Amino acid sequence: MASPAKQKVVIVGAGPVGCLAALYAAQRGDDVELYELRGDLRVPGTVPLNFTKSINLSLSHRGITAIEGSNRGDVIKKILREVVPLYGRMIHGRDNGKLWEAPQAYDVHGRNNHSADRGMLNNVFLDELEKMPNIKLFFNHKLTGADFQANKAWFERRTPGEVPLPGSSGRVPEIEVSFDFLIGADGAHSATRYHMMKFTRVDYQQEYIDTLWCEFRIPPSPAPKTDFLISPDHLHIWPGKEFMFIALPSVDKSFTCTLFAPAIHYTYLERSKPSELIRFFDEHFPGVCPHLISETDLVSQFTENPHLPLISIKCAPHHYSSSVVIVGDAAHAVLPFYGQGLNAGLEDIAVLFDCLDKAGVYSTSTSSSTSESRAAARASAFITYTRTRTPDAHAINDLSRQNYVEMRWDVKQPLYKLRKAIEEALYHYLPSLGWQTQYTRVSFSTQRYSEIVGVNAWQGRVLGGVFGTTLFAVVVGVGFFVRQQRVSVLRGFWEGFRVVL
Repeated sequence: MASPAKQKVVIVGAGPVGCLAALYAAQRGDDVELYELRGDLRVPGTVPLNFTKSINLSLSHRGITAIEGSNRGDVIKKILREVVPLYGRMIHGRDNGKLWEAPQAYDVHGRNNHSADRGMLNNVFLDELEKMPNIKLFFNHKLTGADFQANKAWFERRTPGEVPLPGSSGRVPEIEVSFDFLIGADGAHSATRYHMMKFTRVDYQQEYIDTLWCEFRIPPSPAPKTDFLISPDHLHIWPGKEFMFIALPSVDKSFTCTLFAPAIHYTYLERSKPSELIRFFDEHFPGVCPHLISETDLVSQFTENPHLPLISIKCAPHHYSSSVVIVGDAAHAVLPFYGQGLNAGLEDIAVLFDCLDKAGVYSTSTSSSTSESRAAARASAFITYTRTRTPDAHAINDLSRQNYVEMRWDVKQPLYKLRKAIEEALYHYLPSLGWQTQYTRVSFSTQRYSEIVGVNAWQGRVLGGVFGTTLFAVVVGVGFFVRQQRVSVLRGFWEGFRVVL
């Protein structure tokens, strides 16, 4: 039997999602070329182009399952050695001058997410890619053009520190790269998506929410007993209704923290004296300063670290013909409030290659036939991928937006706590009902996001009906009791009146 003919796959973007795509393709025998706009991400000093900080990533069951699907067992083992397990939220506050904290478990069965550093993930993936002979890595390459009908792309190769020659336009020579298909994993400001939109009608929605973020750091406790200053088992939240401060543990026993707040608050604090920033934190995020972050560090970090926007993107389709497909933030940039941006992107790869497998792209009969028949199989797979993934991408986008409200305010509300307690009790004591919290389904299963939205809406209607019926019964009971009391009082009054007569 003839062995499958190799495809040439070009991947744009060497973040975790692009790297996983390279592993999946190479594992199936494709020749893979991975192009990255930045330098080698393992080299100290190589940072994202528009900022120097990054919110810690949350790695959940969904993302782990996708990584395991690459059949590179060492990858997930190395990653899980360099993460911090998270078992729930820790809500912080102050009442009557006393600080308090209240844990909220993620899962009644004790399952956990993982706090992961983006740089660590990239290092593990890139080290693994270098081991595979059918993968080539190209750093400092910028995608400048693409013809998705001729299956060609053009990249500018820039050498770090390179200075344009006098009298030149500043442009550097382009290289032309051919491919069987191209995967765009190049982030929210995707060049792949930009060029794909020239070839197909793409419905595109981009939104910057009225919230900026700034990174802070809680250091470990002083030597010699270096340790976490607060519980390392939790995502810590200081909710503030309009804004919030969160802290995620890192393996060096520090915490990566983020202030999320509307732009108007940033503008006010930027123009105010440092003492106002300290007062703001003391009022809204009690216990952070100076107990966890000194006043000096708080002011310097707020001043020196960038204040960055949060972008949300929806688009469809996620492909054109048989030649290009976009994944991760290039297809669906989501807000960070559900911790699913990374996981959704990694799951994209598992879903994409499942579609390619089922369409027969990698079967011996298809791959050994004409390039036209294989392209037709790819086109069919890409259609299935778009139809499958688009509603799920839109669903997690909406869920992430809704979870911002939950994190910054709902977590303190009695009704939220009541529903969570009821759902967890049903899940724990009556598992046959199939009842789970929305968070459990999102973080600890691979159920489709769009299905989770539907199931959670149904559970909400059921609980609402139960609450409504219960409330109605209570009101009727109270009304009946009051009516009976009134009748008794009137009857007693009449009997007394008759005696007097």
